[in-house]
Amino acid sequence: MKAVIMAAGKSTRTYPLTLTRPKPLLPVANRPIIEHQLEALPEVVESVVLVVGYRHEMIRERLGDRFGRLAIEYVMQEEQKGTGHAILQCARVIDGPFLAMNGDDLFDPADLARLAATVDSALVKEVEDPQLYGIYEVTEGDRVVRLVEKPVEVFSHLANVGAYHFSPSIFDMLRSTAPSERGEIEITSAIQMLADRGVFRVVEMEGYWLPIGYPWHLLDANAYFLENFLEPLRHGQVSEKAHLSGPVAVGAGSVIKPGVVIEGPVLIGDHCTIGPNCYLRPGTSIGNHGKVGQGSEIKNAIFMERAAAPHQNYVGDSVLGEQVNFGCGTVTANFRHDGRNHRSMVGGVLLDTGRRKLGAIVGDGVHTGIHTCIYGGRKLWPHTTTRPGAVIQRDLME
Repeated sequence: MKAVIMAAGKSTRTYPLTLTRPKPLLPVANRPIIEHQLEALPEVVESVVLVVGYRHEMIRERLGDRFGRLAIEYVMQEEQKGTGHAILQCARVIDGPFLAMNGDDLFDPADLARLAATVDSALVKEVEDPQLYGIYEVTEGDRVVRLVEKPVEVFSHLANVGAYHFSPSIFDMLRSTAPSERGEIEITSAIQMLADRGVFRVVEMEGYWLPIGYPWHLLDANAYFLENFLEPLRHGQVSEKAHLSGPVAVGAGSVIKPGVVIEGPVLIGDHCTIGPNCYLRPGTSIGNHGKVGQGSEIKNAIFMERAAAPHQNYVGDSVLGEQVNFGCGTVTANFRHDGRNHRSMVGGVLLDTGRRKLGAIVGDGVHTGIHTCIYGGRKLWPHTTTRPGAVIQRDLME
């Protein structure tokens, strides 16, 4: 069996992080999303078709033509015209039933194995607010009656999570599917055609589903993986005067200096320098060659490779891109005085992030001046800089 992973999109909703990399290469627990997806595929999957487009060369360089036991082949989607269009690009390389999944969601391996056992089916998850999702109406035998995107009327709580098991007949249906109002070929339209024939079913999820729609969702996924899958290890050098509690993983070549306090779960990559006299709190991942120095406190944050908070910094509920360097005294505000959820600008729209704690989203190569203060939910575009004492109240794009 083959699996198709749709990984071609530009993903403007995760700017500024995806201005410099494709979304499947965003890290969760110090590893790209795409690698977590590949590892989750069931044993019956022997090879993977990656539908790529935006910055595809970075994915090819990372994965090559094999990942562990899985052979990998690439199909280009030159124009991103919807999920159905992405699946259609694979018609020439698929001749049997296959799994298909979004390239920005993390699924429980056990659920994918159950999906693989039921052809012409989709994974579904019961959700509290169905009006945010595509929702299935099903019979008592789990056969699909209809699939409605973001319904006005709530008739079900079974959400479409973007993982499917199709037979090759899906290709003919997609070819006959009219473009949507957005001018795209939607996989949901073809699913409705299968449902009208009475041959499409749902497989209800029992494990986790971690969709990465916006940058702050990386924090949710990262915390989940650390809490549930982190294996404590100490390959680096840990000072006797450091205090580590809970599950903590220290990578090869990393140095934990005196006075460091780490409360797990915390993941520290290879060749990192931590300390002296700093505090790492739960939910934090420090990428390879990262640095946290004197007097800094890091809480529930993601540092990509070579990111640094070296001098008296507070970084809470934030994502720092590669080679970010925070000047002495730079802090991220992560809690509103009124206790309300943080809002963040996405595509010109101010969105409720659903988070009461949210710091900064910082693109690659950003350098801040000393004593910079960044308001919660703000974003700094790649390679931007701040002056000493700057207060970042709006997204910094130039």
